[in-house]
Amino acid sequence: MKALKNPALTLLCLAVLGLGLDFGVNAYIKLILLFATVNCLLSMSLNLVNGYTGQFSLGHAGFMAIGAYFSAYASTKWGFLPESLQLLQSFVFVIGAGLAAAVAGFLVGLPSLRLKGDYLAIVTLGFGEIIRVALLNMDFLGGPRGLSGIPSFGSFPFAFMFASVWLVICFFTIWRVMHSSHGRGFLSVREDEIAAEAMGINTTRMKVKAFVLSSFFAGVAGALFAHFTNFINPSSFTFLQSVNAVIMVVLGGMGSMTGSIVAAVIITVLPEALRPLQELTGVDLRMVIYSLALILMMILRPKGLFGDMEFSDVWRKYVRRSA
Repeated sequence: MKALKNPALTLLCLAVLGLGLDFGVNAYIKLILLFATVNCLLSMSLNLVNGYTGQFSLGHAGFMAIGAYFSAYASTKWGFLPESLQLLQSFVFVIGAGLAAAVAGFLVGLPSLRLKGDYLAIVTLGFGEIIRVALLNMDFLGGPRGLSGIPSFGSFPFAFMFASVWLVICFFTIWRVMHSSHGRGFLSVREDEIAAEAMGINTTRMKVKAFVLSSFFAGVAGALFAHFTNFINPSSFTFLQSVNAVIMVVLGGMGSMTGSIVAAVIITVLPEALRPLQELTGVDLRMVIYSLALILMMILRPKGLFGDMEFSDVWRKYVRRSA
């Protein structure tokens, strides 16, 4: 429980986990785990907008694409450090990817976040498609062929540690923001925007702040995805990627960071865990079972796995009380 409140201890636990997994699992499972870290970042960042601020964004794949292409292009064209310092260079490029996505989030959010509900969802959906189509027509970024030869972070322990650093930064940044005056502003917008305006809160500014911070970490998630796969093209960032991010947030619980992490791991692992079923039956039933599981989950737990609670709240409410 202390690890949830201490970034250094959390990072140490993740580093030990990465070293243990390096000797205990095969390359296929390692790649799934790296994709899980990307989805954790993506879901936590979207939770800031959809969960805590009460907006509905469907364009997160666009910000992810901006971050992925920025880091991929910079790593292949602008390398300035020797190979021994490749990890440090990648960290700089990932920060740049996040900043590029944050700028895009500001430019999109400033005019569009005056809208609400379905209108905002349509605008953000359109933005994501604009980015994808624009990438298809940019020859210097590979066009429909995409970018290949993107350098990786080295061995699995280094890659997992690198992703873990960003997971910890994302989690505790959003955690601290939500326990500050800015976080109270975000929650006031979610609960009653008219009442928040009556109390003197600039709701548009609050929504733009949440959107920019969310876009930054979505760009970071995209950059990590690019370096894990070593190849990206516009088809990697379709509308379905944004829908997956929304599913993770809703499944984990709107306004629960730990819920977003658990849901992201489930959404990443479940389709792959069901893959052997195809070999037994001869029919690919993975998406059917996956969809039914989501439907049952929404019927039985309409507020998600954690609702608006964190793991520490669940521990105090259920585990300690029963003990």
